[in-house]
Amino acid sequence: MQHKTVDCRGLACPQPVINTKNALEEAGVDAVTTIVDNDVARQNITLFAKNSGYTVSEEEKDGFYHLTVSKSNKSSPGPESVIKQQSGNTTDVGPVYFVTTNSLGQGSPDLGQVLIKSLFTTLVATQPLPSALLFLNTGVYLTCEGSPVLEQIKKMHAEGTAVLSCGTCLDYYKQKDKLSVGNISNMFDINNQLIGPGKVIAIG
Repeated sequence: MQHKTVDCRGLACPQPVINTKNALEEAGVDAVTTIVDNDVARQNITLFAKNSGYTVSEEEKDGFYHLTVSKSNKSSPGPESVIKQQSGNTTDVGPVYFVTTNSLGQGSPDLGQVLIKSLFTTLVATQPLPSALLFLNTGVYLTCEGSPVLEQIKKMHAEGTAVLSCGTCLDYYKQKDKLSVGNISNMFDINNQLIGPGKVIAIG
């Protein structure tokens, strides 16, 4: 079987993940070593590999990350890789909430905070629960320390709702170290959730 190297230095999310995935899908390729130059790409490729059931190893050389993703001993996909289905019927799949703001609606920020808390309190009490909560832009503040809806998100996550926060957004707002629930994700995985069987509801 073939081992391929993919140089993704200088590429922004989600291109390193896409390039790695495409290389793994080539005929005869059993393992791919992807070279990246930033921590976000390193985390995104690692997450992609684990969610796809691949094994992944990491080595740092000359200031760059060398991530080897292998199909050998492939395991079951990770829990965040597919939208949770409460039953085998796709009509029972909970909606996917695409959250791009930490305040609901236009106008008073204080009122927006009250409304966003009211929304997530309602979601916890609604069946089926959301299949996934996807947070981008200022929406990532809701999954971090100090969030007014952290308790509600943690409860849904414990019940099986996938919670994904954009790694690029967390980096931009310097919130990565404050993430308190769910997983750091990338646009590739977020898009996979958006095109899944669940109805998508945009908040923002």
